[in-house]
Amino acid sequence: MNRSIIFSEGEYYHVYNRGVEKRNVFMEDADYRRFQRMLFYANSDKAVVYKLLGGDTLDVEFRGNTLCAIGAYVLMPNHFHLLIYAKSDHGITEFLRKLTTGYTMYFNKKYDRVGPLFQGAFKAEHVSRDEYLKYLFAYIHLNPISLIDTNWKREGIKNPAKTTKYLAGYAYSSMMEWRGLNRTESPIISAIEFPEYFKEPSQFDEYINDWLNFQGETLEGKNA
Repeated sequence: MNRSIIFSEGEYYHVYNRGVEKRNVFMEDADYRRFQRMLFYANSDKAVVYKLLGGDTLDVEFRGNTLCAIGAYVLMPNHFHLLIYAKSDHGITEFLRKLTTGYTMYFNKKYDRVGPLFQGAFKAEHVSRDEYLKYLFAYIHLNPISLIDTNWKREGIKNPAKTTKYLAGYAYSSMMEWRGLNRTESPIISAIEFPEYFKEPSQFDEYINDWLNFQGETLEGKNA
């Protein structure tokens, strides 16, 4: 755990971590899907039933009460980002413990390895400003662009149309939920605990497109 952070009920946090020694933690599609299912089932006051992690649907009734609310997420080959609302003082810590421990057990067994998979338990920063909270919805969802353009954060988007198409097809983030495509089929995120920045999917699309077409301050500069 990042011991510089004391989680408080009713506050927002940007939580992230990467593979130990910057190694990849997702090797194929099945690994991403497993982590996505862990995002759902680890976010529960019940114990994780591992036989459910191999299914095709997510059992909302079985999961019961959530430990926290996930507003946005993205999975990258060697790291992940989560935007989380604390529903209690200890819920985020318990959720991340179950999430990373369970996934590490899966990964180590599958790839015949031992030892920690992630670089420490996780990192977290308190999000206290409304402007920054809204900005994180762009920052998190635009992360996959670095897979097709490593310099985009410094130099901006060279081809907005191509990039938009790529993001629309990236299956390992909450982009589709926010665009209104999979809210029922993939109920990992919960928008109700977050400010109503995007009342309609079209407003979310407009916000993301504004960033894709922005030619001034880059995302990297904005986050400095």
